Amino acid sequence: MELRLRPEPDPVPEGGVGGAWHALRTAPSAVLLLVQLAGVLLYPFLVDLSIGPWEGAGRSLLGLFGLLVLGLAVLAVRATPALTWVSVVAGAPAAVLTVLEGFRPDQQWVVLTSAGFHAVFYLYTGYALIRYMFNDTWVTSDELWATGAAFTVVAWGWAYVYVLVQAAWPGSFSGAVAPEGPRTFFDLLFLSFTVLTSTGLSDIVPLLPHARAVVMIEQVAGMLYLAVVVARIVGLTIIRQR
Repeated sequence: MELRLRPEPDPVPEGGVGGAWHALRTAPSAVLLLVQLAGVLLYPFLVDLSIGPWEGAGRSLLGLFGLLVLGLAVLAVRATPALTWVSVVAGAPAAVLTVLEGFRPDQQWVVLTSAGFHAVFYLYTGYALIRYMFNDTWVTSDELWATGAAFTVVAWGWAYVYVLVQAAWPGSFSGAVAPEGPRTFFDLLFLSFTVLTSTGLSDIVPLLPHARAVVMIEQVAGMLYLAVVVARIVGLTIIRQR
């Protein structure tokens, strides 16, 4: 099979709405990755933010911001009718439930439903980005960014799977701080990143069988991501440089 290199798009003047739209249209994966990483840094500052009776305002605003950017990125990355349909069906309820969860964080059905829709949305977005990278043998800078973007999106998706497990089976996870209490979303996101990268640096421990089963599946997913996706991109990049 012949390997072809896609020419990079011509540069356009930076700045303004036009420049932002051009960046989103030509490098959606780069925008997505940067926003996800910015979200990691912003989360500690917003997690305890309250606005009047809205005790979970910070987390809801951060979640809605992430959903908005994810939706724009998904639509920009070679969206197909099926991809758009799944994104809308999972993303719209997730956005509504994110706000509702900020007002009703103690409602179990809200937490479960929100985590379920978020998990589907993020994991499907990760699938879309991987499909985007495997769609052809062209190599662009955005596909290199997509390796990181897909990784962060999948990590977010598994974090919401852990939220589901913890809500369904209380006591599934323990940690060095308040070991008997439930883990926060940021705790579970930290666990997801450490499991997916196989670094083993997390102080969050799965205790119950369901939690351990899900963690093992994510470990396999992380290994396959490195073995298949990253190896393919590295191989195509080496060929491109020759």
